[in-house]
This record gives sequence, structure tokens and C-alpha cells, in this order.
Amino acid sequence: MINSFFFYDLETSGFDPKEARIMQFAGRRTDMDLKYIGDPINVLMRMTDDVLPDPSAILLTGITPQKTIQEGITEAEFMKLFYQQIAIAGTIFVGFNSVRFDDEFMRYLHYRNFYDAYEWQWKDDRSKWDILDVARMTRALRPEGINWPVGRDGVAANRLVDLSAANSLDHLSAHDALSDVDATIGVARLIKVNQPRLFEYLLNMRTKKSVEKLVQSGQPFVYTSGKYDSLYEKTSVVAMVSKHPNQEAALVYDLRFDPTPFSELSPEELADAWSWHDNITDSLVLPVKTLKYNRCPAVAPLSVLDKNSLKRLRLRTETIEENHKKLDNLTDFPERLQRALAIMDKKRESTAARYDTFVDGMLYTGFVSPEDKKKMSMVRALTTNNFNATNIVFKDERLNELLLLYQARNYRTSLSDEARHAWEAYRFKKLTTGGNSSRITRFSIALQSAYKNPKLSSRERAILEELQLYAESIMPANDD
Repeated sequence: MINSFFFYDLETSGFDPKEARIMQFAGRRTDMDLKYIGDPINVLMRMTDDVLPDPSAILLTGITPQKTIQEGITEAEFMKLFYQQIAIAGTIFVGFNSVRFDDEFMRYLHYRNFYDAYEWQWKDDRSKWDILDVARMTRALRPEGINWPVGRDGVAANRLVDLSAANSLDHLSAHDALSDVDATIGVARLIKVNQPRLFEYLLNMRTKKSVEKLVQSGQPFVYTSGKYDSLYEKTSVVAMVSKHPNQEAALVYDLRFDPTPFSELSPEELADAWSWHDNITDSLVLPVKTLKYNRCPAVAPLSVLDKNSLKRLRLRTETIEENHKKLDNLTDFPERLQRALAIMDKKRESTAARYDTFVDGMLYTGFVSPEDKKKMSMVRALTTNNFNATNIVFKDERLNELLLLYQARNYRTSLSDEARHAWEAYRFKKLTTGGNSSRITRFSIALQSAYKNPKLSSRERAILEELQLYAESIMPANDD
């Protein structure tokens, strides 16, 4: 199959893919030499009245719910367009921080609309990639030929808007999806032209199998990640400690740090040291992170390190070798680390249980069976004129619950009186559950906080006023 890149970007109503919705989708296809193919795609998706947007997200993009309702299409309509024009065989989906953000929203979009949440990125020779970590590793290892921006604090800045400005790339409107797409393609071209070998290497290393082979080789390797300090160009040398017990991933140790302080810590103490935050500077920090094979991590063998890159990363080969030997000598460290991970997972589950989760947020609670996938295609074939799903019953209860929500969001006029009443009851429960911590209350607090900003422009104030009107218009009535 002939491969092509499809660069895409989303603007969303919030930052949590379980709760928020895609408001704008934009993308552009290129060949493997990054030359444009065809016209760009740029569409708005209608907000539905069971979702309250995050005011800070709307201020960022300037896209109001009213605009999406007036100019947008339904999610079901978009998904048909997506599979007709975008997700063609051989497509490599690319973005700027898309693996951690945009891809997650796309998976939830698929799930809500009765499509497999994962096939779009692997079936028919499709795959994914992310330019953000490619740019970070290029800056760390082979920066020549590109202007690399620095923030006001003197720290390396790798934001798309900063990279665009520093290299005179077209980026007419940051946080407009299509403008961000064009800027991302511009950054990709910069790297491909100036550092073609690294570009091709990381492109070929994007697959899960390639990453897994390097990570599990037993040898230290170079790893670039947003979790690492900008002082070291977001890059270090790490070694695998053990496989992750619950994911296709590895637990890797940052060899910049001496492992001796962790030689006798209990699993509970390791968990405390692992659960650190950026603002904690006086505590012992465990330099271990999870490297997921399927997230296109920027990894490379030690052979890529030359004198200049070692200097930029503030690394010494002697330090790496010494700390690696010490790590190998901690024979019980992997076991203690696994137990520490279990402790942390239990704490996260306990925290998650405090928050109400509706069926929209249950994507990762299980996999859909082949039998249910066949029935999902039957749902996708329904339209306003023939929306009769009485004979479609899933084994997966999530899908049975989603069916009414899917119909109400995409084919509202097809609802019976009984179904309409059920939808309104669902909206009431979703928006008002939790009392003082309900979605309505959280939205109101966030809106009032935004209003109090003394630097609020007249345009931003108008956006907040529209948001307030929208929220008032969708407030559900309790018919009970």
C-alpha cells in the first residue's frame, strides 16, 4: 500500500477526553516528501446539550457552542466523512502532541459513535506518529539548521507557536486547528530538510515492535520525553528495569541519577518517591517512568550521542556506565518497583471512584467482542428515517446504554416520547449529579473565575457571555 501522512489537529470543549467534545477537526494530507495532496479538511462538530464546555478552553479557541450548532455537523456525519475521505489505507496520522491529546479524543469519538476505538490507527496499514517528540529529540541531538526558541525564563521552548515564530513559518492563528496543522507540517519539513537521517530514523521507529526491540535489548538507550527537564533538552539515557505488569510498556530508570538511595527503600517508600510533583524540590524523587511502546516514543541507541550532544544534555558516559552497573546490582529492585506500582494504582483507583463516571467515560473498562462489533455496524447504518434499534441488543452493557445517547445526539427528531423523556432524565442526572460538585456548579465557578480576570478583552468577555447564554439554554428540567 502507498503510505501518506495525514496531519490533523483538534480544538475541543475541554481537556478531559472522557468529558469534553471535539469542536473543530482540521487536517491535510501530504505524500511522504511532505508535499500537499488535495484540499484540506476543516469542519466543526455540533455540541450536544449534555455537555458543558470548559470556559478556559473556549477562551483559548474562540469557538463557542453556538457556532458549532450553526455551522457544524453531527459526530455521526463526521465519522462517515472520516472513513470516506481521511482514514484511507496506508495513512499515517500525525500531529503535534497528538499521541497524548488528539488521539485520545478520537478514540472516545469512535467509541461514542459505535466504531472500533483502535482500528483507525492500525488496520489497512494505517499508523500514527507525533512531531512534538521528534522536534524535542532533534533539538537535543541534531539541532543544526533550525532556530530553536527560548522562553522568557531562558528555558528551551518547544511549543508549536514558538517554533513557528522562530523559523518564520506560517502560523496565522494559534489554536485554530487548520493553522496548527499547517504549522506542524512546516516544522516537519524543517526537520526533514535539515536532519533527514534523524527524521527517517524516528519515522521508522514509530512502530510498537521497533520500540519494544530497542527497549528490551538490555542496553541503555537515549529517550526524549516531556517528563524530563528542559535543562537537559527533555532527553536522557535510560535503562529498562522491568516490563509493566498491566500494559504493553516498560519501566525505565533515568541513568542520570545514582540508584543507590533507592537500594533499601520499601515498596511504600518507593511509591511515595514515585508520586512526585514538579513543585516538590526537597524530596527524594524516583527517576522511573513508564515508557509505552504504542505511543511513538522518541528513542534511539547510544550510538547517536556525540561529544556535542553529550555536552548539551550535560551527560558523561562514565556516569551512565557507573549508574547502569549499580542498577544491575539492585537485584530485588524490579520486584519492589512492581509492588510500588500496585500501591500507586490502588490509590488512583480509589481517587477515581470518588467521581461519577457515565458510560461515555468507560472506553477502557473492557474490549468489545467480535459479535458486538457486527451489531455496531448495524447501528451505524441507521438514519433518522429508519432509526429502529429495538432488535439490536449487545452483550456489552456499555453499548446498550450508549444507544439512546447516540440516537439523541445525532438523530434527535427520531426519538419517541418515551426515548425523549429518558434522554432528558439522563441529561438531568449527568449535569446535576454531585450537588456542590456537579458539572453545572463547576461550570458556574469556572465562568465566574474567568469573568474576574482584569486583563479580559472585550472579545473574551463577549465569548463568556455567549457561554453563559448557552449554559442557561441547556439547563435540564427535573420532570419527576
